[in-house]
Amino acid sequence: MKFSENWLRQHVPTAASREELAATLTAIGLEVEEVTPLGDALDGVVVARIVSARKHPEADRLQVCEVDTGAGIVQIVCGAPNARAGLKAPLAQVGAVLPGGVAIKAARLRGVESFGMLCSAKELGVDPDASGLLELPADAPVGAPLREYLGLPDATFELKLTPNRADCFGVRGIAYDVAAATGCAVAPFEAAPVAARSEATLPVELHAGADAPRYCGRVIEGVDAAAPTPVWMAERLRRSGIRPISLLVDVTQYVMLELGQPMHAFDRDTLRGPVGVRRARAGEGVRLLDGRDAALDPEFLVITDADRVVALAGLMGGHDTRVTEATRNVFLEAAHFAPSAIIGRGRRLGLHTDAAHRFERGVDPELPRIAIEYATRLILDAAGGTPGPVAEAALSEHLPTPRPILLRRARLARVLGMQVADAEVERILRALGLAVEPAADGWRATPPTRRFDLAIEEDLIEEIARIHDYDAVPATLPEGAAPLVAPSEARVDEASVRRHLASRDYLEAVNYAFVDAALLGRWGLDAGAVPLANPLSAELSTMRTALLPGLVAALGRNAARQQARVRLFELGNVFAAAGEGAAPAEAARIAAVACGPARAEQWGVPARPVGFHDLKGDLDSLAAVAGARLEYRPAQVGWAHPGRCAEVFRDGVRLGWLAQLHPRLQQALDLDVEVVGFELDLAPLLARPLPKAAGLSKFPSVRRDLAVVVAEPVPWAAVAASVRAAAGPVLRDLVLFDRYQGKGVESGFKSLAMGLILQDESRTLTDRDVDGTVAAVTAALQRDHGAAIRS
Repeated sequence: MKFSENWLRQHVPTAASREELAATLTAIGLEVEEVTPLGDALDGVVVARIVSARKHPEADRLQVCEVDTGAGIVQIVCGAPNARAGLKAPLAQVGAVLPGGVAIKAARLRGVESFGMLCSAKELGVDPDASGLLELPADAPVGAPLREYLGLPDATFELKLTPNRADCFGVRGIAYDVAAATGCAVAPFEAAPVAARSEATLPVELHAGADAPRYCGRVIEGVDAAAPTPVWMAERLRRSGIRPISLLVDVTQYVMLELGQPMHAFDRDTLRGPVGVRRARAGEGVRLLDGRDAALDPEFLVITDADRVVALAGLMGGHDTRVTEATRNVFLEAAHFAPSAIIGRGRRLGLHTDAAHRFERGVDPELPRIAIEYATRLILDAAGGTPGPVAEAALSEHLPTPRPILLRRARLARVLGMQVADAEVERILRALGLAVEPAADGWRATPPTRRFDLAIEEDLIEEIARIHDYDAVPATLPEGAAPLVAPSEARVDEASVRRHLASRDYLEAVNYAFVDAALLGRWGLDAGAVPLANPLSAELSTMRTALLPGLVAALGRNAARQQARVRLFELGNVFAAAGEGAAPAEAARIAAVACGPARAEQWGVPARPVGFHDLKGDLDSLAAVAGARLEYRPAQVGWAHPGRCAEVFRDGVRLGWLAQLHPRLQQALDLDVEVVGFELDLAPLLARPLPKAAGLSKFPSVRRDLAVVVAEPVPWAAVAASVRAAAGPVLRDLVLFDRYQGKGVESGFKSLAMGLILQDESRTLTDRDVDGTVAAVTAALQRDHGAAIRS
C-alpha cells in the first residue's frame, strides 16, 4: 500500500514527525518498506507560462522560450519535446537549488543566454517521469510557488501489509491505527448523501447469493468527462503509484485509495439494464479493459447488462462499456463481493488488479453506498452533471455481521504477562473503532465491519499489545521445566530411519507437497487427487497422491546434470479426496529411488547397474530395524515394469510397492537411465513389537536340507509360507541356499534348495519327529504348489 503522507495527516492530524510516524507504523505492525521525500528543496521554483517558443539557431533539439514568471518575462533555453507556447510548467529560477544539489545559474547555451530551467517531474523529485516538462493545469496561477500549488513538501510511504489487514488498503483505515497509537482522534469524514436531481436510474439485481450480497449503482447525466482531474487529486494518485488517466477513472481510483472500496464507472449509454451479478456460464466470454478476451466458466463472478456480460466482478471492467472523454452519462457501481468468490480468479487469467487485491482480503460491506455518495460529489464538483437516485440491492442474510467478543481482564494480563490499565484498554479499543461495553470480568467489544480479522479474544489481546507497544511487554522467560517424554519402544523413530538410509548411501530429498496434475496423470496416480483452490502456479496445482513422482523428478534433474549415480529417499505425507465436504485424507509414506551403478566407482568390484534386488536388500535392512520380515508378491502396476514389480507385505498387511519404472514412463519423463524405487506406508513399517525376555532352549537343533522342483512362476515367498505353516512351532529358521535351472530340471521349472532348522523348547527331537515334520512340509508343498522332491 502506497500513499501520500499529507493525505494521511488530513485524516489523522498527528504532531509526530515524519520519522516518528514511520517508526510508529512499523511498531504497530504496518511495516514501512520505504519513505520517499517529495519537494523538500523547491525554493525558487514557481509556476510559469511559456509565452513563445522558437527553434534554437544553433541546435535542432533546443528551443528558445520566452517565459512569464509572474514578475516579468525571462528567456529560457529548453530541450524538452513538449515545450510549446501556452504551456504552464515549473520554472526553477536563478539561485534555486533542486533536489540532488543542482544549483540553477544564468548560462549561455550554444551562444544563447538562459536565465533558469523549465523542469520535468523527475528533476523536481516529485515523480520518476523524465519524458518532458511537468505539464500543469491551465488554471495554475502564474508566479505562485510550486510547492504551495502542489501541496509540497510531502513524502510517499509504502507499507508491507499482512494479508489479514485488509482494512489498511485505504488511507482512512490506516488513520485509525495511527490515531490509536499516537493518542489523536480521527478527523470526521464528510460523505453526505447527494440528493437526486433526476429520475434517471438502472435497476440492479443479485443472482449470486452469498458471493455478492450488496450492489449499489447510480446514474449521473450530463457529465463533462473531458474535464481535467483536479491537481490535488492527480497529485495524490501520482504519489500513491497510480498515474492519472481521466477524471472519471481517477475518481474511482481515488475513492478506492482513500476508503478501500473498489469502484467502476460504465458509460451509461452502452447499457440497457437491468444490471446484475451472477456466476458466468460455461462458454461465455468478455473483452476486458486491457483489450484481452477472457474465456469464462462458472467459477467466475460477472456483472451483466440485460444478461450480457460486461465486466468481471471484483477484477476488471469490460472494454465495450468503458468510459471515454466522449462519455456524457455515467453509471457508477460499488459492490461487496465475498473473498471466496474472487480469490484466485485473476491469477487464472494472468491478472493482478488493485480491486482484486482488496476483494480477495475482504472489503467493508458497509462501504459501497458511502463510496457512491463520495464519488458522486467529487464528479459533480469537477465535471458537473445531474445525479439520479442510488439504486441498491442487498441480501442482508448473507452480509457479514460483526459479533461481540468477550475480552477478559485476567486473560489479557496472563497472555501479555503484564497489567494494562482499564482506561488504556478502553481507549485503544475505541480508537480502533470498536464499540466497547463493560462486562463483569472485562469488556465486551464489537468490531467495526471493516475489521474482518477480529473474531476471537486473542485477536483483541493482539490489538492491545501492538498499540500499547510491543516493547512494553516484559521479556519474561517461562518458569518450570518441560516434561521429558520417553520415546515409544513400540515404534522406530523417523530419525533412525533417516540415519539408516543415509548409511546405505541415500540422500534425503524434500519436495513440495503439491505437484503438476499432468505429472500425476502421466503416472496414472491422479485418481482421488485434491486440486488446490489457490495454487502458486499451474505446475503446483494439485496435492500429491504419492511420493514417487516428485522423487523421480528430483532424480531426473540430478541425472540431467551429469550425476551418474543417484540415490534419494523422502519421508512425507500424501493426500487423497475423502468425499464432498470432508477434509482430504492424509497418510505418511516413505519412498526411495536409485539409478546408475549399484556401487560407487572402485577397482575391487566389477561395475553393474543397480537393480530390483539391490533395493529389496536396502528395504529388508530397513525393515530389520523394526524387527520386521517383509513378504514380496508379484504385482502389476501401471507405472511399473510388468516383470519387475512386487507388492510389499508385512504380517499380511500391504505396505506398498517395490518396482522398476516402466520403459514407456521413463521415456515420457525423458529419463535416459533405468530407475528402481519403492514407496511404502510409514506407520506399519515402523511398528516394532515390544521385546520379551525368553531363555534359550537347552535342547539341540536339527537341520534338514530339502530340494524341491516347482514351476518357474511360483515365488519363494509362497513356498516359504507353505513350509512355515506345515512345520509349525518347531521350525526355528528357514534358509534358501540355492536356486537352480538347467540340466536335470525340466524347462519351465526351477529347483529350490532350503535348509529347515528345527528345535523344540521342551525336549530333544527324535528322528521320527524330524521325519514327520519333513514329510508334512513335503506334502504341503506338493499340495499347494505341485512341488516334487528333486531326485
